Amino acid sequence: MGSPETIATEADLEENLSRPTPELVAFMRELEGDIVFLGVGGKMGPTMARMALRADEEAGAKRRIIGVSRFGSGDQRSRLEGLGIETLACDLLDEAAAEKLPPAPNVIYMPAMKFGSTGNESLTWAMNAWLPSVACRVYRESRIVAFSTGNVYGLTSIDRPSKEPDAPAPVGEYAMSCLGRERMFEHFSATLNIPVVIVRLNYATELRYGVLADIAQKVWRGEPVDIGMGFLNCIWQADANASILRMLSQTTSPPAVLNITGEEVLSIRNLAEAFGKRMGKSCEFRGSEPDSALLSDSSRAHELFGKPSTSLDQMLDWIADWVMADGASLGKPTHFESRDGKF
Repeated sequence: MGSPETIATEADLEENLSRPTPELVAFMRELEGDIVFLGVGGKMGPTMARMALRADEEAGAKRRIIGVSRFGSGDQRSRLEGLGIETLACDLLDEAAAEKLPPAPNVIYMPAMKFGSTGNESLTWAMNAWLPSVACRVYRESRIVAFSTGNVYGLTSIDRPSKEPDAPAPVGEYAMSCLGRERMFEHFSATLNIPVVIVRLNYATELRYGVLADIAQKVWRGEPVDIGMGFLNCIWQADANASILRMLSQTTSPPAVLNITGEEVLSIRNLAEAFGKRMGKSCEFRGSEPDSALLSDSSRAHELFGKPSTSLDQMLDWIADWVMADGASLGKPTHFESRDGKF
């Protein structure tokens, strides 16, 4: 993927986030069958579905790209349809409605609940731990790429980020419910022989949302940056999209597990200071760096799909320019600084 020097508009941004790599185009040329994106209306779904469509167009492949979501408000559904993506409105918690969804050999499973989970624990568990059972029964003849999160690992030493064989140690009900989601996929993969890959992601970022955008906005507004988490890792959303689509090649029963994030362990203090330098702002900090953080080792995915093509410096440049220009924000802080698992 090429890296323009600036991203001036949301149209430019969404073009970048949905631009397929040559490797993805080659993969889609060989992949058989339609793709259904369950929960397409989230932060990553629209650009990932569009990337799949663009890769198909470049590959000369002809398949249905179907996006399923509640589509409760806004123009997201019409925008997806305008791109050529089929859409179906469905509340996946309505099992009878979910059973009417069209079959497809390839499923990208994205539904989840994180923000607002504290105080709404029952819905969090229904979304994160029960809903997979519905999807597995409906798509028992499919291969499934199932989104999860690095939160299931819990905090780890900054010198040794979590690897896929590590035992989960989730902190808080959100992370525990996400481990529940994984266990449901494991169960139905075993009992129904469904090939699955579980994707532990942290953190995908772009200009309107993500850990880097959160830090940049605080620096720009002159607000203290909480360094109580100390360190993090992240990946540009386009790089995550391309790798996750290619994970359709990695589904197995019992499920495979793959971490997806950037290569580097990043200091939150250093990130804030890097934004301050770009923005001409001084930085204020709150808290102190501990010797543990929520970190993942994504070397296995990088071996399979290549390292992320978008550098940290490029992300910092883009995000600093965007924030200083008062670019659009999704208004959804990541709460990356939370060490108690409450979101």
